Amino acid sequence: MRILLVGINYAPDLIGVAKYNSELCESLVAEGHEVRVITAPPYYPAWKIPPAFQASYFRPRAVDGVRVTRTPIYVPGHPSGAKRLVHHASFALTSAAPVLVEALSWRPDVMIAVAPSLMSAAFVSFVARRLGAKSWLHVQDFEVDAAFDLGLLRNASLRKWMLKAEAAILKSFDHVSTISEAMVERLRIKGLGRDKTAEVRNWIDTNAICPGSRMTKYRQELKLGEADIVGLYSGTMSHKQGLELVIEAAIGLEKSHPQIHFILAGEGPHKMRLKQLAAGRPNIHFLGLQPNNSFNQLMATADFHVIPQKAEAADLVLPSKLGAIFASARPVVAMAEEGTGLAHEVTGAGVVIPPGDSSALQLAISQLCEAPALCWRYGEEGRRRAINRWDRRTIVRRWADAMEERVSPADANDNIVPKVEDAIRLP
Repeated sequence: MRILLVGINYAPDLIGVAKYNSELCESLVAEGHEVRVITAPPYYPAWKIPPAFQASYFRPRAVDGVRVTRTPIYVPGHPSGAKRLVHHASFALTSAAPVLVEALSWRPDVMIAVAPSLMSAAFVSFVARRLGAKSWLHVQDFEVDAAFDLGLLRNASLRKWMLKAEAAILKSFDHVSTISEAMVERLRIKGLGRDKTAEVRNWIDTNAICPGSRMTKYRQELKLGEADIVGLYSGTMSHKQGLELVIEAAIGLEKSHPQIHFILAGEGPHKMRLKQLAAGRPNIHFLGLQPNNSFNQLMATADFHVIPQKAEAADLVLPSKLGAIFASARPVVAMAEEGTGLAHEVTGAGVVIPPGDSSALQLAISQLCEAPALCWRYGEEGRRRAINRWDRRTIVRRWADAMEERVSPADANDNIVPKVEDAIRLP
């Protein structure tokens, strides 16, 4: 197939969506498909475009077998809700011409848009319909819900207008996928039928992320020994993660459990504030984003992982880090309401506690650290789930097969019945 993907994030951007977009495209090329990408220059986590990319706008480059064209965008130095809207709008504007040129000159079989950014997705479905290509929207994050539920935007009239626009965009695509069963259900609540929706998980390379010795270089650098117990958070440090809850729990455990340490690894707009909250606490450590070749060591450093979450963020996104946590064979303490997708994923491989409750987090951590046999069982179950549900090669291959089936002549006559699998669930 000829596949055109349009998304604001692509490697070498150090954000999860970029990783999955680039790995999907590279894997599709490895399966024998032709893939082209319209994207923006990297800007995360510094929210600044490297000079090397500013001179290559609209010039296609071959990157690991994928033809990548980058367009200029507005990148705010200090992102706010309103500035993020302008940020996404700028990509929708600058990507329109390259999308049209590729569509008319190359005639793709499938046009994929990735949200974020939903703004640029509207033009993708518009062009696909007029060219007879299949359109596929993949939702990594419910941007509108997150922006208002987390307080980044507050205007009620704007929310009503944006939800109407979102519904129109969603319904304009032939197929819409997202990364968890609960998020698929949210798509159906937004008016999409079962015939249009699919679950396509974010994946992990279970060969690259695997159980390892906990005595890593990170423990050496932080002067942590065999007797020290390490809780790890690795990922974005922004408003919706609720990482201040981890700081509160760490402060509460400092005297009663001095052997428990917390490592927060990553970057984001709230990192400086978190450092201020943790100032002077010997059991709280910060690291920056770590290179891919050290990521397995970072994951192995932990005795347990933490996924804090505000209640407002429930089922807006399934944290992609969960697959890596499971693959590392370490237990996880996750904040999630009963019945949510995250709670369903973690139960049996970790501890689920109510979101927003730092006291419950403190209690769960202290109890887990006193039950090594339970930690081992949780870790083993997590590893099993990673292999069965989150393996990269399996998921990408099934996604490619699904696209091939959807663009075939038989699909037009509704004669294809896709398989139902754990890694990708199709109607």
